[in-house]
Amino acid sequence: MSHADHPTLPDPAVIAADVERAFAEDLGKGDATADLLPEQATATAVLTCRDHAVLCGTAWFDTCFRRLDPDVAIAWRAVDGEAVEAGAAICELSGRARALVSAERSALNFLQLLSATATVTARFVAAVDGTGTRILDTRKTIPGLRRAQKYAVRCGGGSNHRMGLYDAILIKENHIIAAGGIEAAVRRARQAHADLPVEVEVETLAQLATALEAGVDRIMLDNFTREATITAVAQAAGRTPLEVSGNVGLDSIAALASLGVDYISVGALTKHVHAVDLSLRLRLD
Repeated sequence: MSHADHPTLPDPAVIAADVERAFAEDLGKGDATADLLPEQATATAVLTCRDHAVLCGTAWFDTCFRRLDPDVAIAWRAVDGEAVEAGAAICELSGRARALVSAERSALNFLQLLSATATVTARFVAAVDGTGTRILDTRKTIPGLRRAQKYAVRCGGGSNHRMGLYDAILIKENHIIAAGGIEAAVRRARQAHADLPVEVEVETLAQLATALEAGVDRIMLDNFTREATITAVAQAAGRTPLEVSGNVGLDSIAALASLGVDYISVGALTKHVHAVDLSLRLRLD
């Protein structure tokens, strides 16, 4: 991924707030161990990625160090969204030694988490390459880090579903029951929030027919069988985009995408995190 097609970062204030929360739980009233270092000591540090990964989270990493040492020098050899090889030295820092050791854990926590999300997203995206199906995330994110993780999904080549409950309407089983049916739920949604897209989750082909008639913006097929999905694609005939959801893994996603659905949403992108292995080694000047 080049600088030109780099996904848009969250607002800097969001990143700064993420870092402040991380420091509040890790630094508290101060780094007692870092007090052992001479106050004016400076050091250089090299960051190595021990896994093959898609890099993500450099802005959070940088913000951690600059929060403690505004003059720290940070030189990246890769950018967010770029694949890096196992064993590659990807960044070099130099600045006050106390700041480098105190910010290290929080900085690496952000980088290992967001790179993990970008990496697994890239695997899912590669699995459906050539099908026209787009990979979506969900709201199954780590509390307080949704914007960060959804940015990481974009760095991995995926697309974002709604950010939260406020920017799109997804009418699910309990909403349908409470509203008295799909038609009533869609009608009320349009009346209450005419500016928001409306998606309906369906569990049967009969519900699909009702949702298509209601003229919603997208329909989610919840745990449909292969045969039912094929029928649903034919029934929709391109009139309304279809999204597949429910127990989707790397072993099954290519077969699902080949059926002609428009989107596949994958909770595992953000909830099943296997952190990327990173190492930051210091050298005193």
